[in-house]
Amino acid sequence: MDTETPALRDGPVVVGTDGSDGATRALDWAADLAAASNRPLRIVHAFTYVQGFYGGDLPASPEVYRAMEDEGRKFLEDARSRVTARAPEVDVETDMPLQGSVPMLVDESERASVLVVGTSGRGGFTGMLVGSTSVSLTAHAQCPVVVVRGAGTGMAREGPVVVGVDGSGVSTAAVNAAFSVTSLLGAPLVAVHAWADVEYEWRLAEMAEGASQEQSEQVVLSEALAGMPERYPDVRVERVVVPGKPRQQLLERAQGARLLVAGSRGRGGFRGMLLGSTSQTLIHHAACPVMIVRPRRG
Repeated sequence: MDTETPALRDGPVVVGTDGSDGATRALDWAADLAAASNRPLRIVHAFTYVQGFYGGDLPASPEVYRAMEDEGRKFLEDARSRVTARAPEVDVETDMPLQGSVPMLVDESERASVLVVGTSGRGGFTGMLVGSTSVSLTAHAQCPVVVVRGAGTGMAREGPVVVGVDGSGVSTAAVNAAFSVTSLLGAPLVAVHAWADVEYEWRLAEMAEGASQEQSEQVVLSEALAGMPERYPDVRVERVVVPGKPRQQLLERAQGARLLVAGSRGRGGFRGMLLGSTSQTLIHHAACPVMIVRPRRG
């Protein structure tokens, strides 16, 4: 069964790399998080034998395989050097499993505290965050997944962490992770509960109730945050209860944020869905890095 995740668990920060610009941005962000959280950084590259390299069913030649392997090692060496220059205090390890990128990263997520990926890549990570591949990774990983979106290099030093709250169990896991990360970063936290999602017609009658509905939704947010300020007294929290679509509200507040945190699915989704439509929208369109949190299996 799924259980709540009380905070970021022990384990390395894991980042996938392929030498692309998107992977390099993810690497910088992961190195900054590892430094801030005093965790080791594990850099991985997926090395996959390509069948039909020349077309049809003909396998690639041994020379091509060696070239691909050498290229992968070069990616990892360059990544290690970049992290050492950026954050020399971070312990770094590298690995190049003979495995597809998504299965490799899902396996890595079993031991990682956080998994970090870029929005696009090449080689084993081509199209990583476009379409079904991104959905598969964020839907199946067993730790929070950070998709490094937005411009800039590394982790932003200004702006709040923003977390979406809807009162569901998955949302609670996201709140727990958000408080933990916010405390590590020394950032303010904005907890957003969009209480009148007009995508669902059955809520229109509730919207007409006006203030009474808003008051009840204030209770939802308060219950979702219960006990967290006491556990994290260093985190300054702004509570936002606002009518509107959750995805729209969160995308707007991602402007200027250093991280946006959301659960993998919410109470508006279909039972059994691994990744909700709001989460998918955020990882494709947010203006800042996005952390998607699933409840831990237990």
